[in-house]
Amino acid sequence: MAVIELTGLRKEYHRFRRPPIVALDGVDLSVPDGGVFGFLGPNGSGKTTTIRCLLALARPTAGACRVLGVDSQTDLPKVIGRIGSMVETPGLFPAMTGRKNLALLGRIQGIGPKAVAVVLDRVGLAERADDPVRNYSLGMRQRLGIGIALLKDPQLLVLDEPANGLDPAGIKEVRELLRSLGAEGRTVFVSSHLLSEVQQTCDRVAVLARGRCVAAGAVDDVLAAGGAQGLIVRLANLQKGVAALAEAGIDAEIAGDHLRVDLPPEDAEMVTRALVKKRLYLTELRPEEISLEAVFLELTGEHPVEEGG
Repeated sequence: MAVIELTGLRKEYHRFRRPPIVALDGVDLSVPDGGVFGFLGPNGSGKTTTIRCLLALARPTAGACRVLGVDSQTDLPKVIGRIGSMVETPGLFPAMTGRKNLALLGRIQGIGPKAVAVVLDRVGLAERADDPVRNYSLGMRQRLGIGIALLKDPQLLVLDEPANGLDPAGIKEVRELLRSLGAEGRTVFVSSHLLSEVQQTCDRVAVLARGRCVAAGAVDDVLAAGGAQGLIVRLANLQKGVAALAEAGIDAEIAGDHLRVDLPPEDAEMVTRALVKKRLYLTELRPEEISLEAVFLELTGEHPVEEGG
C-alpha cells in the first residue's frame, strides 16, 4: 500500500481582481512504504504547499490527497498518531533545554519522559540534552525538530527542507539521521532543493517544477531517464584516440583529461576494438555517471539552488 497518494492535486490562491496564483497544477504522486523519499524542486515549485495539503494545513482546490490510506482532508485524525512532521523551521523555546522542549511537547500528546530520552539519543542529542537550545548550532536545532516529529514513534515522517540553511557539517548530520530512520522501516518523506543531498540520501525521488510532477521513481531510474548515457575513456594520447574512434564511425570528444564517447555502456567493446586496431591502449573505460543536477536542469529547465533560503 502506498503511504502517500496524490491524484490531480491542484491548489490556487485567489487574489482580488487578479488572476489566481496556481501553486499546484494537477500533481500525481505515489510514495511506497519504507525508505527515504525525496521531494525535489526549486524554491517556489510547490513543495511546501503539497506538504501543507497532505497534512490538512491547506485545502486543495481540486484533486485527492491520501495519507496512510485515508483522505487527509476529512479523516486525518484517524492516522495522525502514526505521522510525525516538521514543516518549515521548528518552533523551539530557546531559553529551555532540549530535554524540556521535548518534554513539554510530549506532555501535550501524553508522551512521558522515557520516550523523550529515547528520542534524544536517537537524534544524537543525549549529551547536550540539558543545555539551553539557544546554545545549539543550527544543525542541532534541526535535529531537535526532527526529534519532535519522532516523539510519537511514527510510521511516516514528513519533513520540509530539514537541511535548509545548514553548513556542510550540519547537512551531514541530518543526512545520516534520515538514512538511519529510513533503514528502520519508516517512510521518510523529505522535501529539498539540495540536489546532492537527495542523491546521497534518498531511495526514490519525485521532481516538482512549476507546480507539476515531472519525474518520479527510484533515484537510479530517474537519473537514467534524464539524459543520454555515454562512456568515459582515458588513454595516453587523447587526440589520436578521437581520430581512431572517428575512423571507426564513433563520435567522441575531449573533455578535460578524458574522452566522452557517445555510445551506450553495452557497446563499450566497439571502443576497445577501434583503439586496439590503432595500437592505442586504454587506462580507463567506464559508463558516464549522470548527476541529479544535470537531470534536474533537463527536466525543469531551471538552474538548481544549492544554498539554503
